[in-house]
Amino acid sequence: MKTHFFPAIKLTLVLLIVLSGIYPLFIWGVAKLTPQKGKGELIEANGKKYYSNIGQAFTQDQYFYSRPSAVNYNAAGSAGSNKGPSNPDYLATVQTRIDSFLVHNPGIDKKDIPVDLVTASGSGLDPHISVAAAEIQVKRISAIRNIPEANLYELVRTYTSQPPLGPKTVNVLQLNIALDQLN
Repeated sequence: MKTHFFPAIKLTLVLLIVLSGIYPLFIWGVAKLTPQKGKGELIEANGKKYYSNIGQAFTQDQYFYSRPSAVNYNAAGSAGSNKGPSNPDYLATVQTRIDSFLVHNPGIDKKDIPVDLVTASGSGLDPHISVAAAEIQVKRISAIRNIPEANLYELVRTYTSQPPLGPKTVNVLQLNIALDQLN
């Protein structure tokens, strides 16, 4: 027993020091080297401050819709729904989102709706949507705001970013702030 007990205690203490002290300090130090000093990117619009890296709820027809959130955009409770694709409750939620999207965007086929407009991300706080998700909403926004569709497509292109790894995305908050500035 002694041959296993003392090495286990030593390993526990080493991992406690490394994982509870050294690693968090290293990550904190790396964050302090970023342009925002580890505090996230703040955007100020209409007298309010927003974090551009946290999803915001946009559900009004004159705005680009954001990705649905499983946690109602509560950053303190970041989580997914933990329901699988065969769960009846999950399927009902997704179908409700599809039906709602089709009501607000007439003339669009169900098969053309990008998946990120009807499913929540793993964290429930994703601030981005795909380019396709932004572009499919252009017709609705153009009609409501009387802005030519070409101008809205250009706005989407302006706020499209390409991360080093992954597909092109659009930050919905930045896009909607720019949309308000067009008027």
